[in-house]
Amino acid sequence: MNGTSDIVSKLSSILILGVRVHNISFEETVEVLKMMASSGKAHQVVTINPEFVIEAQRNNEFNKVLNNASLGLPDGMGIIWSARFLGQQMKERVAGVDVVWAICKLASESGLRVFFLGAAPGVAEIAASRLKSVYPRLEIAGNFSGSPKLEDEEEICSRIEEAKPDVLMVAFGAPQQDLWIARTASRLKVPVAIGVGGAFDYIAGITKRAPRWLQRAGFEWLFRLIRQPWRWKRMTNLPRFAGKVVWERFR
Repeated sequence: MNGTSDIVSKLSSILILGVRVHNISFEETVEVLKMMASSGKAHQVVTINPEFVIEAQRNNEFNKVLNNASLGLPDGMGIIWSARFLGQQMKERVAGVDVVWAICKLASESGLRVFFLGAAPGVAEIAASRLKSVYPRLEIAGNFSGSPKLEDEEEICSRIEEAKPDVLMVAFGAPQQDLWIARTASRLKVPVAIGVGGAFDYIAGITKRAPRWLQRAGFEWLFRLIRQPWRWKRMTNLPRFAGKVVWERFR
């Protein structure tokens, strides 16, 4: 294999309701991210869950961003189950928050510079500090809460250009974070830019993550709903997603 494009081109993928998701293991993900970071070329990585797929069905711009991304990770057991239901076997779930930890471990070992963008004021800084305590050699290029608003874009881009990170992690929430990365990619030219949703909140200890056994069972969404009942409107996307997958299977 010669370069990142060769590795990604050899990965199989599946369309879940019109959204491409790569069939990739966690170990393969780390290897691909390592090659992307050292390539000198800009890559966008997206972490796809059922909510992404439903949003992509009503948001054509978001759909294009997901399908044009360099790498689409299967973040969410709903993606794994739906692939199997549609007759495809996916290797495993690759959760976004676990990818953040893996990126920082990789960066500490390889001398890569990481920039933390997004979340509530101060959260990215706390998350970066915790990761630094686990990986002392981690080089933090910067952290900034910012926002996906157009009026804030110039300031944020200037900060990132000055910092020159190898990896940019953006926690604006979907679809804003992914649209923002796509919109600024040609200017920033960061080798790896990835939307990480609420990962900084988990790492900073602001939000508690479901126990591992509950994650493996596919009920992390229920744990989040119990702890954050205000999310119920978003959770209605899950039965909507399931219904659409069933319809697709028997259509």
